[in-house]
Amino acid sequence: MDTVDWTRNPTSLSEHVYLSLKRKILKGDLPPGHRLLVLDIAKTFDVSQAPVREALERLKQEGLIVGKMNKGSAVSEITLKEIRDIYELRQLIEGHALRAAMSKMTPEDIGYLERILVDMKHAVDDNDSYRLVELDMQFHGFFYLRSGNDLFLDIWNSIKTKIMRFISVTNQDHTGYSIPNSHAELLDVIKTGDVERAEEKLVRGLDFYKNYTG
Repeated sequence: MDTVDWTRNPTSLSEHVYLSLKRKILKGDLPPGHRLLVLDIAKTFDVSQAPVREALERLKQEGLIVGKMNKGSAVSEITLKEIRDIYELRQLIEGHALRAAMSKMTPEDIGYLERILVDMKHAVDDNDSYRLVELDMQFHGFFYLRSGNDLFLDIWNSIKTKIMRFISVTNQDHTGYSIPNSHAELLDVIKTGDVERAEEKLVRGLDFYKNYTG
């Protein structure tokens, strides 16, 4: 199954600025509170102000930045309460999404998830923590997509960016192949067809982030 990688192949100047800034925010290179001034960004990317304003508006719609009166824009804050709320929500609905997905999974679906695991290990080998987070989102996002429940998928798409931002910071607590290995263990359970055990393992796997204290 093909997926769209939003960090690659920008189609316009605005898209290029948007994706570059988004990547920097999600990696933590632009921390919460960092000011984003249109003129400075335009000079950095050697573009006019128009594509910068378009890019900032997209980031604002995603909640990654907030506007400050007479001060331009700034990277938004993300609180531990937000993260706990998001992961509590995930524990409530992601198991249901997994159940629905497992009821219709094909060998091709399993192959798709296995390829993500291979790419995860490559990301670890390349010390590309950002790519690892992208792949993590692809792996879990597949359950929402394959569930066939449009509302589940809408919820996932609405919280995915905040999850990526948070995980990018906390991945330093997971060394080596711990992330791809934990996903491989979940996939092994999925392959058995044991829905109850797969859901339990998935939900328990989210506890680390739900209970994260910084």
